[in-house]
Amino acid sequence: MVYIKKSVTQPLVATSVLLAIFNIGNANAVELKSSSTSQNASNAANILQKIEKDTLVETPTLESDKNAQNVTSVSQLTDVKPTDWSFTALQSLVERYGCIAGYPDRTYRGKKALSRYEFAAGLNACLDKINEIISAGLADKVSKDDLAAIKKLQEEFAAELATLRGRVDALDAKVTKLEAQQFSTTTKLNATVIFALADTFGGVGTGTNAQNPQKTTDATNLNFSYRARLNFDTSFTGKDLLRTRLQAGNNPNLGNATNTQMARLAFAQDTVNVFQIDKFYYRFPIGNSATAYAGVSKLDPDDIADTLNPYYESSDKGALSRFGRYDPLIFRGPSGAGIGFSYKVAPEFTVAASYLANSDTAANATGQAGLFGGGYIANLQMVYAPTSNLKFGLAYARSFEPGSNVNFAQNTGSNFGNKPFATGTGNGTGFDTSADRYGAQFNWLASKSFNLGGWVSFANARQESGAGVGNTANLFNWGVTLAFPDLFATGNTGGIIFGQPPKVTSNTNAARIDPDTSYILELQYNFRVSKNISITPGIFAVFNPNQNALNPTTWVATVRTLFSF
Repeated sequence: MVYIKKSVTQPLVATSVLLAIFNIGNANAVELKSSSTSQNASNAANILQKIEKDTLVETPTLESDKNAQNVTSVSQLTDVKPTDWSFTALQSLVERYGCIAGYPDRTYRGKKALSRYEFAAGLNACLDKINEIISAGLADKVSKDDLAAIKKLQEEFAAELATLRGRVDALDAKVTKLEAQQFSTTTKLNATVIFALADTFGGVGTGTNAQNPQKTTDATNLNFSYRARLNFDTSFTGKDLLRTRLQAGNNPNLGNATNTQMARLAFAQDTVNVFQIDKFYYRFPIGNSATAYAGVSKLDPDDIADTLNPYYESSDKGALSRFGRYDPLIFRGPSGAGIGFSYKVAPEFTVAASYLANSDTAANATGQAGLFGGGYIANLQMVYAPTSNLKFGLAYARSFEPGSNVNFAQNTGSNFGNKPFATGTGNGTGFDTSADRYGAQFNWLASKSFNLGGWVSFANARQESGAGVGNTANLFNWGVTLAFPDLFATGNTGGIIFGQPPKVTSNTNAARIDPDTSYILELQYNFRVSKNISITPGIFAVFNPNQNALNPTTWVATVRTLFSF
């Protein structure tokens, strides 16, 4: 076969190159190969096929080279004319030996440059065809002139063929070793480890979230902690993904240390140094435009929908504050187990939807639990991208939380924001709470060095149990993000986040209305040490913590070092 696919690693992708293993020193160029050599060639071809079909091995090729097609008549090659000087030679090779292949667009492209190695591989393809003819007892179909010409060519290209044979032998040994020692043919392991040095200053006293003055707590101890995640990403078709994530850490919740959950870090995770299964979900395509999701643990709305906050949504390398990752009223809720999908209606228009139940209770068949009987959040989002650098999103979410598990703002708001309906004026026992949530997001990459994004959302919550059933409360929050890619050096990013955490603006229970407004300001700089290491020093301030102007400002300073491999 004269046509050879080209790629970054040519000896690995051209099967005809691998098949160029035959007896160079044989006096008769068309004599059948020895059984041992033939077996080696067959093994090499089989190994190559396994490598090329492995969904986790990426072998880049030119788009036009992907599907070479054998032709049975030279007339099938649209760029070869009877008047061409090469027409007769091609006609002979095609119709007598069938060792010519064309491109998918039915062209031959005979004017393209050809290396000696490529020619040697094509020569061997024709030798294989001739050997097949002889093996079938049809030796009289091969002319003596052809045999003589092939023998001469074989001698001329002996060095190239020998080199190819050596490369294949080395590849065979390496692949054999790889197959014996590999972890899995379908699963890749990737991991991230965070080392975090953090401290807080100021903080809210131990009083309630009322309008009485709050004393400042003493500064917490400087703490040094970690979080480790091991992701086992499995693909069965090359387009799907089964993610199993193990996680361990001892990152403290600084919200507990400062008496305001607004001070919580984005990557806080304390498993008491014990590895646990964290995420467990499957993602697969449906046709060319849709992707479906199904999960049983920590499948969240932000895994399915677009947060439109690309520089800050990751807990590994995004915002340092929990609030700064994305809109907490839209993309946080009692989630983890359920289904979802995203569908690209048009190049500029995408729709995503999901129904996710609380993964901690979804497997429980009794009480307020199960897939539909307990806490859940159902999301619908539409994203419009008029250009590749500009996106707008509109989202709606419906949620329900049993009284025992109410955490409406998911530890990003005040006590009232987390439990709009509860006993007492503090963070008391909650009641069943349902809500309709509405939000809008945008992201604009204004230039290579400046990105602007943000969100705004509103929620109407209703009390569904206990004395006061039918009470309603409204919550509001917004955020603005600025990112400066390649600031001071390529690969580094500066960032600013400013916003208002979820606030109860009105409530039928007047005792649980936030009296003032909290604001969060975060400054950070992500320094890329290498491809696998980055360091992010930063600080964020919580003004009027717990939506109370009488509470002193809380400061959180941290240095996050991320190792990824």
